[in-house]
Amino acid sequence: MLLYFLDLFGTVVFAISGVWVACRKDMDLFGALVLAFVTAVGGGTIRDVLLAATPVFWIKDTLYLMVILATVMVAIMGRKWHERSKWIMQVSDALGLAVFVVIGVTKSLSYGMEPMVAIMMGVLTGCGGGAIRDLLAGEIPMVLRKEIYASAAMVGGAVLVFIEPLIQNIDVTSVIAATVVLVLRLLALYKDLSLPCLSLPK
Repeated sequence: MLLYFLDLFGTVVFAISGVWVACRKDMDLFGALVLAFVTAVGGGTIRDVLLAATPVFWIKDTLYLMVILATVMVAIMGRKWHERSKWIMQVSDALGLAVFVVIGVTKSLSYGMEPMVAIMMGVLTGCGGGAIRDLLAGEIPMVLRKEIYASAAMVGGAVLVFIEPLIQNIDVTSVIAATVVLVLRLLALYKDLSLPCLSLPK
C-alpha cells in the first residue's frame, strides 16, 4: 500500500514537471495535459506493453488519470512559484524516480523476466516518460545528457535484482534499491556531479 501511494506521489511530481516544461515552451492547456500525461505514465505504459501486462496500469486504475488532471490544474495556477520551488521539485523528482525504478523492476521480475531485462524495465519506467516529454518539447532528453539520472536508475535497479536472491525479501530490497537511486541522484544535484561529456576533438 505504501508503494502505491508513493507511486501516486511520483505521478504527481512527474506531471508537474511536464506542466512546467509546457509553460516554458509557451504551450496551451492541451499541450500541458499531454506533457503531464506522457511524463507521468509514459515509461510505465511502454513497460506494461512490452511485458504484455495489458490493459496497462492506468487503464485498470483510473485514479492515475484523475490525479494527473488535478495536478495539471494546480500546477498551472501555481506556475509562478516554479523557480522558488525548484529544489523541492528536484528532490521530489529524485524520490519519484527511485519509486518508479523499483516498481518497474519488481513488476518485471513478477512476470518472470531475466535480471538484465528487469533492470532495463526499471530504467524505462523511471526515465521513459521524461524522455518522451523532452522530445515532444523539442529538447535533448535528459537521459541522453551528462546528468546522473538514468545511470542512477540503472544502479538502483541492479542493486534490487542482485541482492533480492540473497535477502529474499522484496520489501527490504525495494527500500534499499530506492535509497540507492535517491542518494545517487541527490548527490549528483547537490555536488554537481555528472558523467563525462563525449565530444569530438576540434
